[in-house]
Amino acid sequence: MPFYPDERIGLFIDGANLFSTTKALDFDIDFKRLLDEFRKRGKLIRANYYTALLEQEDYNPLRPLVDWLDYNGFSVITKPAKEYTDDHGRRRIKGDMDIELAVDMLQAATYLDHIILFSGDGDFRYALAAARAKGVRVSVVSSLKTSPSMISDDLRREADAFIELDDLRAMIGRAPASS
Repeated sequence: MPFYPDERIGLFIDGANLFSTTKALDFDIDFKRLLDEFRKRGKLIRANYYTALLEQEDYNPLRPLVDWLDYNGFSVITKPAKEYTDDHGRRRIKGDMDIELAVDMLQAATYLDHIILFSGDGDFRYALAAARAKGVRVSVVSSLKTSPSMISDDLRREADAFIELDDLRAMIGRAPASS
């Protein structure tokens, strides 16, 4: 699907889902390069990054990334993650940001021409359908090259276009650290 130079673009990034996908593909995203890439494709109006954070931890490995994103052109939407013990006595963390992302995406559909969702989560299918019903084009960025695939088939079918994350590696990947 082509991008048009005058179209107003919004990025909606499911942080946990994107992290899992890039980990499975074995590369890290350079978020400055990601912004630069999508600025080339149209008028980048919004770049939202969604993640849940464990607030009570002394050190949270996500905090430096979240702070950097917040100071460098992203709107970072967070909420406290909830910690619990499952039926097998294992420590689990729950921090679902789906509702926040879906609501923001639908609100943005009133002023964007093209929404790019970085997630493979099938729960977003209905939000994509609602955005498309408002006349917004929707692209989904995830991966079919992982095993198993990181994108829900239903989500892929609902989008106007699917962008394979691995195909963006050369444009948005972080250069490997030199030894």
